[in-house]
Amino acid sequence: MRPKLNTMNLHEYQGKDLLKSFGVEIQEGIVATTVEEAVAAAKQLKTDVTVIKAQIHAGGRGKGGGVKIAKNEADVREHAGNILGMMLKTPQTPGGLEGPGKLVSKILVAEDAYIGKFEDNKEYYVSILMDRGRKQNVIIYSTEGGMDIEKVAEETPELVHKEYIDPMLGIQSFQLRKVAFNLGLSGVAMKAMSKFIAKLYKAFVQSDSSMFEINPCLHTSDDRIVAVDCKVSLDDNALFRHADLAELRDTSEEDATEVEARSYGLNFVNLDGNVGCMVNGAGLAMATMDIIKLSGGEPANFLDVGGTADAARVEQAFRIILRDPAVKAILINIFGGIVRCDRVAQGVVDAYKNIGDIKVPIIVRLQGTNADIAKTIIDESGLEVHSATLLQEAADLVKKVIG
Repeated sequence: MRPKLNTMNLHEYQGKDLLKSFGVEIQEGIVATTVEEAVAAAKQLKTDVTVIKAQIHAGGRGKGGGVKIAKNEADVREHAGNILGMMLKTPQTPGGLEGPGKLVSKILVAEDAYIGKFEDNKEYYVSILMDRGRKQNVIIYSTEGGMDIEKVAEETPELVHKEYIDPMLGIQSFQLRKVAFNLGLSGVAMKAMSKFIAKLYKAFVQSDSSMFEINPCLHTSDDRIVAVDCKVSLDDNALFRHADLAELRDTSEEDATEVEARSYGLNFVNLDGNVGCMVNGAGLAMATMDIIKLSGGEPANFLDVGGTADAARVEQAFRIILRDPAVKAILINIFGGIVRCDRVAQGVVDAYKNIGDIKVPIIVRLQGTNADIAKTIIDESGLEVHSATLLQEAADLVKKVIG
Protein backbone atom coordinates (compact mmCIF):
# COMPACT_ATOMS: atom_id res chain seq x y z
CA MET A 1 0.00 0.00 0.00
CA ARG A 2 2.99 2.24 -0.23
CA PRO A 3 2.65 5.22 -2.58
CA LYS A 4 5.27 5.62 -5.29
CA LEU A 5 5.14 9.14 -6.72
CA ASN A 6 6.39 12.21 -4.83
CA THR A 7 7.05 10.38 -1.58
CA MET A 8 10.02 9.83 0.69
CA ASN A 9 10.02 6.58 2.62
CA LEU A 10 11.47 6.14 6.10
CA HIS A 11 13.04 3.09 7.66
CA GLU A 12 11.06 1.39 10.41
CA TYR A 13 13.27 2.80 13.16
CA GLN A 14 12.95 6.32 11.74
CA GLY A 15 9.18 6.01 11.45
CA LYS A 16 8.95 4.82 15.03
CA ASP A 17 11.03 7.75 16.24
CA LEU A 18 8.58 10.07 14.47
CA LEU A 19 5.57 8.36 16.04
CA LYS A 20 7.17 8.41 19.47
CA SER A 21 7.74 12.18 19.22
CA PHE A 22 3.94 12.53 19.04
CA GLY A 23 3.34 10.29 22.03
CA VAL A 24 2.47 7.12 20.11
CA GLU A 25 3.55 4.03 22.03
CA ILE A 26 6.02 1.97 20.02
CA GLN A 27 8.03 -1.20 20.30
CA GLU A 28 11.31 0.22 21.60
CA GLY A 29 14.50 -0.61 19.78
CA ILE A 30 18.03 0.45 18.92
CA VAL A 31 19.52 0.53 15.43
CA ALA A 32 22.80 -1.27 14.80
CA THR A 33 25.20 -1.62 11.87
CA THR A 34 27.54 -4.30 13.28
CA VAL A 35 27.17 -7.50 15.30
CA GLU A 36 28.87 -5.93 18.31
CA GLU A 37 26.51 -2.94 18.19
CA ALA A 38 23.59 -5.39 18.08
CA VAL A 39 24.86 -7.25 21.15
CA ALA A 40 25.32 -3.98 23.03
CA ALA A 41 21.83 -2.86 22.01
CA ALA A 42 20.26 -6.11 23.25
CA LYS A 43 21.98 -5.65 26.62
CA GLN A 44 20.76 -2.07 26.82
CA LEU A 45 17.17 -3.11 26.19
CA LYS A 46 17.34 -5.53 29.14
CA THR A 47 14.61 -7.85 27.85
CA ASP A 48 14.74 -11.64 27.89
CA VAL A 49 13.78 -11.79 24.22
CA THR A 50 14.82 -9.40 21.46
CA VAL A 51 13.75 -9.15 17.83
CA ILE A 52 16.36 -8.60 15.12
CA LYS A 53 14.84 -6.76 12.14
CA ALA A 54 16.42 -5.92 8.80
CA GLN A 55 16.01 -2.25 7.90
CA ILE A 56 15.14 -1.85 4.22
CA HIS A 57 12.37 0.01 2.40
CA ALA A 58 10.21 -3.06 1.77
CA GLY A 59 7.57 -5.11 3.50
CA GLY A 60 7.48 -8.87 3.94
CA ARG A 61 10.88 -8.92 5.62
CA GLY A 62 9.98 -11.79 7.92
CA LYS A 63 9.10 -14.09 5.03
CA GLY A 64 12.50 -13.43 3.49
CA GLY A 65 14.43 -14.21 6.66
CA GLY A 66 14.92 -10.59 7.67
CA VAL A 67 13.21 -10.84 11.09
CA LYS A 68 14.43 -13.23 13.77
CA ILE A 69 13.80 -13.86 17.48
CA ALA A 70 16.82 -13.90 19.80
CA LYS A 71 16.55 -15.47 23.26
CA ASN A 72 20.17 -14.98 24.32
CA GLU A 73 23.42 -13.28 23.30
CA ALA A 74 24.43 -16.19 21.08
CA ASP A 75 21.17 -15.82 19.15
CA VAL A 76 21.74 -12.09 18.78
CA ARG A 77 25.19 -12.68 17.35
CA GLU A 78 24.00 -15.39 14.99
CA HIS A 79 20.96 -13.54 13.64
CA ALA A 80 22.67 -10.16 13.41
CA GLY A 81 25.59 -11.75 11.56
CA ASN A 82 23.28 -13.51 9.13
CA ILE A 83 21.02 -10.55 8.41
CA LEU A 84 23.64 -7.80 8.14
CA GLY A 85 25.07 -7.89 4.63
CA MET A 86 22.44 -10.22 3.22
CA MET A 87 20.59 -9.49 -0.02
CA LEU A 88 17.06 -9.66 1.35
CA LYS A 89 14.36 -10.66 -1.11
CA THR A 90 10.70 -9.96 -0.40
CA PRO A 91 7.61 -9.52 -2.61
CA GLN A 92 8.23 -5.76 -2.37
CA THR A 93 11.94 -5.61 -3.27
CA PRO A 94 12.87 -4.89 -6.92
CA GLY A 95 11.97 -7.90 -9.03
CA GLY A 96 10.18 -9.56 -6.13
CA LEU A 97 11.39 -12.93 -4.92
CA GLU A 98 13.09 -13.51 -8.27
CA GLY A 99 14.97 -10.20 -8.18
CA PRO A 100 18.37 -9.35 -6.71
CA GLY A 101 16.96 -8.20 -3.37
CA LYS A 102 18.19 -5.32 -1.23
CA LEU A 103 21.41 -5.13 0.74
CA VAL A 104 20.83 -4.96 4.50
CA SER A 105 23.25 -2.53 6.10
CA LYS A 106 21.24 -1.75 9.25
CA ILE A 107 19.22 -3.79 11.70
CA LEU A 108 16.83 -2.81 14.47
CA VAL A 109 17.31 -4.64 17.74
CA ALA A 110 13.89 -4.35 19.35
CA GLU A 111 12.23 -5.41 22.58
CA ASP A 112 9.66 -8.17 22.66
CA ALA A 113 6.40 -6.20 22.89
CA TYR A 114 4.20 -9.25 23.47
CA ILE A 115 3.16 -9.83 27.09
CA GLY A 116 2.85 -13.41 28.34
CA LYS A 117 1.69 -15.98 25.81
CA PHE A 118 1.53 -14.90 22.18
CA GLU A 119 -2.14 -15.87 21.91
CA ASP A 120 -3.02 -13.57 24.84
CA ASN A 121 -2.12 -10.60 22.61
CA LYS A 122 -4.12 -9.41 19.61
CA GLU A 123 -2.75 -7.97 16.33
CA TYR A 124 -4.61 -5.35 14.28
CA TYR A 125 -3.96 -3.51 11.05
CA VAL A 126 -4.15 0.32 11.01
CA SER A 127 -3.17 2.74 8.25
CA ILE A 128 -3.83 6.38 7.42
CA LEU A 129 -3.62 7.87 3.96
CA MET A 130 -5.32 10.38 1.68
CA ASP A 131 -8.31 9.50 -0.46
CA ARG A 132 -7.84 11.90 -3.36
CA GLY A 133 -11.25 11.12 -4.84
CA ARG A 134 -13.06 12.15 -1.66
CA LYS A 135 -10.50 14.83 -0.77
CA GLN A 136 -10.40 13.40 2.73
CA ASN A 137 -8.02 11.44 4.88
CA VAL A 138 -9.00 7.87 5.60
CA ILE A 139 -8.17 5.41 8.36
CA ILE A 140 -8.17 1.83 7.09
CA TYR A 141 -8.23 -0.77 9.84
CA SER A 142 -8.88 -4.44 10.43
CA THR A 143 -8.85 -7.09 13.12
CA GLU A 144 -6.64 -9.16 10.81
CA GLY A 145 -3.28 -7.66 11.69
CA GLY A 146 0.05 -9.18 10.78
CA MET A 147 -1.28 -10.20 7.35
CA ASP A 148 -1.19 -8.68 3.87
CA ILE A 149 -4.11 -6.26 3.91
CA GLU A 150 -4.60 -6.71 0.17
CA LYS A 151 -5.23 -10.43 0.71
CA VAL A 152 -7.62 -9.72 3.59
CA ALA A 153 -9.52 -7.18 1.46
CA GLU A 154 -9.80 -9.68 -1.39
CA GLU A 155 -10.87 -12.72 0.61
CA THR A 156 -12.78 -11.18 3.54
CA PRO A 157 -13.63 -7.57 2.63
CA GLU A 158 -16.11 -7.33 5.51
CA LEU A 159 -13.14 -7.36 7.90
CA VAL A 160 -11.64 -4.18 6.44
CA HIS A 161 -13.13 -0.94 7.77
CA LYS A 162 -12.67 2.65 6.61
CA GLU A 163 -13.21 5.87 8.54
CA TYR A 164 -13.13 9.06 6.47
CA ILE A 165 -11.99 12.29 8.10
CA ASP A 166 -12.69 15.81 6.91
CA PRO A 167 -9.25 17.49 7.03
CA MET A 168 -10.87 20.81 7.94
CA LEU A 169 -12.65 19.35 10.99
CA GLY A 170 -10.04 16.84 12.03
CA ILE A 171 -10.74 13.52 13.66
CA GLN A 172 -13.71 13.55 16.05
CA SER A 173 -14.14 11.70 19.36
CA PHE A 174 -17.00 9.59 18.05
CA GLN A 175 -14.77 8.42 15.18
CA LEU A 176 -12.06 7.34 17.61
CA ARG A 177 -14.60 5.32 19.58
CA LYS A 178 -16.03 3.85 16.38
CA VAL A 179 -12.63 2.56 15.27
CA ALA A 180 -12.01 0.94 18.67
CA PHE A 181 -15.54 -0.54 18.75
CA ASN A 182 -15.21 -2.06 15.28
CA LEU A 183 -11.99 -3.71 16.43
CA GLY A 184 -13.98 -5.38 19.20
CA LEU A 185 -12.46 -3.38 22.04
CA SER A 186 -14.11 -2.15 25.22
CA GLY A 187 -13.21 -0.66 28.57
CA VAL A 188 -9.56 0.20 29.14
CA ALA A 189 -8.51 -1.18 25.74
CA MET A 190 -11.07 0.99 23.93
CA LYS A 191 -9.75 4.11 25.63
CA ALA A 192 -6.17 3.11 24.85
CA MET A 193 -6.96 2.54 21.18
CA SER A 194 -8.84 5.86 20.95
CA LYS A 195 -5.81 7.71 22.34
CA PHE A 196 -3.48 5.74 20.05
CA ILE A 197 -5.47 6.65 16.92
CA ALA A 198 -5.76 10.30 17.98
CA LYS A 199 -1.99 10.63 18.40
CA LEU A 200 -1.31 8.69 15.23
CA TYR A 201 -3.60 10.96 13.21
CA LYS A 202 -1.95 14.07 14.69
CA ALA A 203 1.47 12.72 13.69
CA PHE A 204 0.20 11.97 10.17
CA VAL A 205 -1.16 15.48 9.63
CA GLN A 206 1.61 17.47 11.27
CA SER A 207 4.38 15.56 9.49
CA ASP A 208 2.69 16.06 6.08
CA SER A 209 2.79 12.34 5.47
CA SER A 210 1.32 10.47 2.52
CA MET A 211 0.86 7.23 4.42
CA PHE A 212 1.22 5.59 7.81
CA GLU A 213 0.89 1.83 8.02
CA ILE A 214 1.01 0.07 11.39
CA ASN A 215 1.03 -3.69 10.94
CA PRO A 216 0.84 -5.15 13.41
CA CYS A 217 -0.77 -2.70 15.78
CA LEU A 218 -0.64 -4.70 18.99
CA HIS A 219 -3.21 -4.96 21.78
CA THR A 220 -1.17 -6.47 24.61
CA SER A 221 -2.57 -8.69 27.32
CA ASP A 222 -2.24 -5.77 29.76
CA ASP A 223 -4.41 -3.53 27.51
CA ARG A 224 -1.73 -1.36 25.94
CA ILE A 225 -1.79 -0.43 22.23
CA VAL A 226 1.67 -0.57 20.62
CA ALA A 227 3.03 0.07 17.13
CA VAL A 228 5.16 -3.05 16.59
CA ASP A 229 5.99 -2.22 13.00
CA CYS A 230 5.42 0.86 10.87
CA LYS A 231 5.85 2.19 7.37
CA VAL A 232 5.95 5.94 6.86
CA SER A 233 5.86 7.75 3.53
CA LEU A 234 6.32 11.53 3.61
CA ASP A 235 5.05 13.94 0.96
CA ASP A 236 8.10 15.12 -1.01
CA ASN A 237 6.36 18.38 -1.86
CA ALA A 238 6.06 19.29 1.83
CA LEU A 239 9.61 18.50 2.91
CA PHE A 240 10.59 22.17 2.72
CA ARG A 241 8.55 22.52 5.93
CA HIS A 242 10.37 19.63 7.61
CA ALA A 243 14.13 20.02 7.27
CA ASP A 244 14.66 17.52 10.11
CA LEU A 245 12.67 14.84 8.30
CA ALA A 246 14.26 15.60 4.92
CA GLU A 247 17.65 14.75 6.45
CA LEU A 248 16.42 11.20 7.11
CA ARG A 249 16.36 10.37 3.40
CA ASP A 250 18.33 7.20 2.62
CA THR A 251 19.26 7.52 -1.05
CA SER A 252 20.90 4.08 -1.01
CA GLU A 253 17.38 2.63 -0.74
CA GLU A 254 16.09 4.59 -3.72
CA ASP A 255 16.45 4.06 -7.45
CA ALA A 256 19.90 5.44 -8.35
CA THR A 257 18.61 6.99 -11.58
CA GLU A 258 15.78 8.74 -9.76
CA VAL A 259 18.23 10.10 -7.19
CA GLU A 260 20.47 11.47 -9.95
CA ALA A 261 17.49 13.00 -11.76
CA ARG A 262 16.39 14.74 -8.57
CA SER A 263 19.84 16.34 -8.27
CA TYR A 264 19.25 18.00 -11.66
CA GLY A 265 15.78 19.23 -10.68
CA LEU A 266 14.03 16.57 -12.77
CA ASN A 267 10.91 14.75 -11.63
CA PHE A 268 11.68 11.21 -12.80
CA VAL A 269 10.21 7.78 -12.09
CA ASN A 270 11.40 4.57 -13.72
CA LEU A 271 8.75 2.38 -15.36
CA ASP A 272 8.87 -0.89 -17.25
CA GLY A 273 8.07 0.18 -20.83
CA ASN A 274 9.93 0.71 -24.08
CA VAL A 275 9.20 4.37 -24.97
CA GLY A 276 10.97 7.09 -23.02
CA CYS A 277 9.10 10.34 -22.60
CA MET A 278 10.20 13.86 -21.72
CA VAL A 279 7.57 16.49 -20.95
CA ASN A 280 6.98 19.64 -18.94
CA GLY A 281 4.13 19.35 -16.47
CA ALA A 282 2.63 16.34 -14.70
CA GLY A 283 -0.69 16.59 -16.51
CA LEU A 284 0.96 16.60 -19.92
CA ALA A 285 3.14 13.69 -18.76
CA MET A 286 0.07 11.59 -17.99
CA ALA A 287 -1.49 12.47 -21.33
CA THR A 288 1.76 11.60 -23.12
CA MET A 289 1.92 8.24 -21.37
CA ASP A 290 -1.66 7.57 -22.53
CA ILE A 291 -0.64 8.45 -26.11
CA ILE A 292 2.24 6.01 -25.92
CA LYS A 293 -0.03 3.20 -24.74
CA LEU A 294 -2.66 3.97 -27.39
CA SER A 295 0.10 3.77 -29.98
CA GLY A 296 0.98 0.25 -28.92
CA GLY A 297 3.97 1.11 -26.76
CA GLU A 298 4.56 1.20 -23.01
CA PRO A 299 5.99 4.20 -21.13
CA ALA A 300 9.53 3.58 -19.93
CA ASN A 301 9.48 6.47 -17.51
CA PHE A 302 7.73 9.51 -16.10
CA LEU A 303 9.99 12.53 -16.67
CA ASP A 304 8.94 16.13 -16.07
CA VAL A 305 11.68 18.65 -16.91
CA GLY A 306 9.70 21.46 -15.26
CA GLY A 307 8.72 24.90 -16.39
CA THR A 308 12.23 26.38 -16.43
CA ALA A 309 13.97 23.75 -18.52
CA ASP A 310 17.08 24.92 -20.34
CA ALA A 311 19.39 23.14 -22.79
CA ALA A 312 21.58 21.72 -20.01
CA ARG A 313 18.65 20.20 -18.15
CA VAL A 314 17.23 18.73 -21.36
CA GLU A 315 20.60 17.10 -22.06
CA GLN A 316 20.70 15.55 -18.59
CA ALA A 317 17.17 14.27 -19.09
CA PHE A 318 18.25 12.72 -22.38
CA ARG A 319 21.19 10.96 -20.78
CA ILE A 320 19.02 9.52 -18.03
CA ILE A 321 16.40 8.17 -20.45
CA LEU A 322 19.03 6.64 -22.73
CA ARG A 323 20.55 4.77 -19.80
CA ASP A 324 17.61 2.39 -19.89
CA PRO A 325 18.44 -0.40 -22.39
CA ALA A 326 14.73 -1.18 -22.80
CA VAL A 327 14.05 2.20 -24.45
CA LYS A 328 13.31 1.77 -28.16
CA ALA A 329 12.19 5.35 -28.85
CA ILE A 330 11.91 8.72 -27.12
CA LEU A 331 8.90 11.02 -27.31
CA ILE A 332 9.49 14.67 -26.33
CA ASN A 333 6.21 16.51 -25.81
CA ILE A 334 6.63 20.12 -24.65
CA PHE A 335 4.07 22.86 -24.28
CA GLY A 336 5.87 26.20 -24.23
CA GLY A 337 4.21 28.38 -21.66
CA ILE A 338 6.89 29.48 -19.23
CA VAL A 339 9.57 27.43 -20.96
CA ARG A 340 10.45 28.49 -24.51
CA CYS A 341 10.20 25.81 -27.17
CA ASP A 342 13.33 27.03 -28.93
CA ARG A 343 15.36 26.46 -25.76
CA VAL A 344 14.11 22.89 -25.57
CA ALA A 345 14.80 22.34 -29.27
CA GLN A 346 18.34 23.64 -28.86
CA GLY A 347 18.76 21.36 -25.86
CA VAL A 348 17.67 18.38 -27.96
CA VAL A 349 20.15 19.26 -30.71
CA ASP A 350 22.99 19.91 -28.28
CA ALA A 351 22.30 16.69 -26.39
CA TYR A 352 22.20 14.70 -29.60
CA LYS A 353 25.59 16.07 -30.66
CA ASN A 354 27.22 15.84 -27.21
CA ILE A 355 26.06 12.32 -26.45
CA GLY A 356 26.68 11.02 -29.97
CA ASP A 357 25.77 7.67 -31.49
CA ILE A 358 22.13 7.76 -30.36
CA LYS A 359 20.58 4.67 -31.88
CA VAL A 360 16.94 5.13 -30.81
CA PRO A 361 14.44 7.24 -32.82
CA ILE A 362 13.50 10.60 -31.29
CA ILE A 363 10.10 12.20 -31.83
CA VAL A 364 9.73 15.85 -30.88
CA ARG A 365 6.45 17.71 -30.50
CA LEU A 366 6.80 21.36 -29.45
CA GLN A 367 3.83 23.71 -29.10
CA GLY A 368 3.55 27.18 -27.60
CA THR A 369 6.09 29.96 -27.15
CA ASN A 370 8.51 30.13 -30.11
CA ALA A 371 7.27 26.78 -31.46
CA ASP A 372 7.91 27.90 -35.05
CA ILE A 373 11.54 28.74 -34.24
CA ALA A 374 11.88 25.43 -32.43
CA LYS A 375 10.63 23.49 -35.44
CA THR A 376 13.12 25.26 -37.66
CA ILE A 377 15.97 24.40 -35.27
CA ILE A 378 14.96 20.73 -35.31
CA ASP A 379 14.33 20.52 -39.05
CA GLU A 380 17.60 22.25 -39.96
CA SER A 381 19.75 20.35 -37.48
CA GLY A 382 20.41 17.53 -39.94
CA LEU A 383 19.84 15.03 -37.16
CA GLU A 384 17.65 11.92 -37.19
CA VAL A 385 14.87 13.60 -35.22
CA HIS A 386 11.20 13.31 -36.17
CA SER A 387 9.22 16.54 -35.76
CA ALA A 388 5.48 16.57 -35.02
CA THR A 389 2.94 19.35 -34.54
CA LEU A 390 -0.22 17.54 -33.47
CA LEU A 391 -0.60 14.89 -30.77
CA GLN A 392 -1.95 12.45 -33.33
CA GLU A 393 1.12 12.98 -35.48
CA ALA A 394 3.32 12.19 -32.51
CA ALA A 395 1.26 9.10 -31.73
CA ASP A 396 1.50 7.88 -35.35
CA LEU A 397 5.26 8.38 -35.33
CA VAL A 398 5.62 6.42 -32.09
CA LYS A 399 3.64 3.58 -33.60
CA LYS A 400 5.77 3.68 -36.75
CA VAL A 401 9.19 3.68 -35.10
CA ILE A 402 8.47 0.92 -32.55
CA GLY A 403 6.91 -1.26 -35.24
